[in-house]
Amino acid sequence: MIRFYFHPTPNPAKVALMLEEIGLPYEVVPVDTSKGEQHRPAFRAINPNGKVPAIVDTEGPGGKEARVFDSSAILFYLGDKTGRLIGSPVDRPELLSWLFFISSGLGPFSGQAVHFQHAAPEKLPYAVNRYRREVERHYEVLDRHLNRRDFIVGTEFSIADISAWGWLDRAGRVLPGETSPLAAFPNLERWFRAADARPAVARARAVGKEHAFKKEMDEETRRSLFPSNYPKAS
Repeated sequence: MIRFYFHPTPNPAKVALMLEEIGLPYEVVPVDTSKGEQHRPAFRAINPNGKVPAIVDTEGPGGKEARVFDSSAILFYLGDKTGRLIGSPVDRPELLSWLFFISSGLGPFSGQAVHFQHAAPEKLPYAVNRYRREVERHYEVLDRHLNRRDFIVGTEFSIADISAWGWLDRAGRVLPGETSPLAAFPNLERWFRAADARPAVARARAVGKEHAFKKEMDEETRRSLFPSNYPKAS
């Protein structure tokens, strides 16, 4: 059984889609990051970095319980565990390259673009421009790569596609103000529509819907989500 520590944000969404694609049984454990539940000792024992997603595999290597944190690590772990969605050995160099491209570039720049446009107390033009332009640059890289390609790696849907889908699904929030933020990237838009039409996506979107996560952006939420902005408690 997989215990899946979840909040309805892009990186956990990737893991939700992976679990639905591969069909492993799992239990959703809500972590309300707006209430600071990711900083509690019980969760820090699973992810010392205090972020979602994370999983605990009760039937890990050697039959022992195993924790895995960081969305890319979880995708690769689950793919390796099941032999699903990780391509062939010939695909492995490309798979790892694109997975790290997304995890170290597209994801963080998208997150910072969201932060400086929606959460920062001051809308700093330099920061907004910097992160929006970097997001667009990453979109351009993927758009060129996807010319005449149906998938990011190889000839089948893989964890690279899942990883990119998680943030491309929020393109409207990452690049607000555009009628269609992917319109300038036709190959990427075509790829996203095909990925988003997969049956597992609808199931992934339903994950955690029964839980009432906090939505207010108040002082508790800001301190919970951006603790490094505040002095450490003595």
